[in-house]
Amino acid sequence: MDRISAIRNVEDALRAFEEGETDLAATEERVLATLRTYATEFDDETALAAYVGKGDEAVEGVVVVASSRAEARERIADHAVDAPETFEVDRLE
Repeated sequence: MDRISAIRNVEDALRAFEEGETDLAATEERVLATLRTYATEFDDETALAAYVGKGDEAVEGVVVVASSRAEARERIADHAVDAPETFEVDRLE
C-alpha cells in the first residue's frame, strides 16, 4: 500500500466515524489495520522494510521501518526503553 492509499483509507475511516457510521473502537481498528498494512508492504524500489525486535522484553514487538537490518537494530534500540546490547531483529513479511 502506498502512502496516498493509506491516507485515503484513514480519511475514509475518520469520515465514517464523524458521520456516525462507526464507533471509536471500530475506527481505531480500521486505522490500525491501515497502518500495519502500510508498514509491512513497501515497494522494492524504496529499499525499505519493516523490522521487529525479538528476544528481550525491552525490544519485543518494537516495529520500525529501515533500509537494512543494522539500521533497524539502531532504530529499535533508540525506541525501546532499556534495550540490551544484543537482540534479534526479524524482517516482517
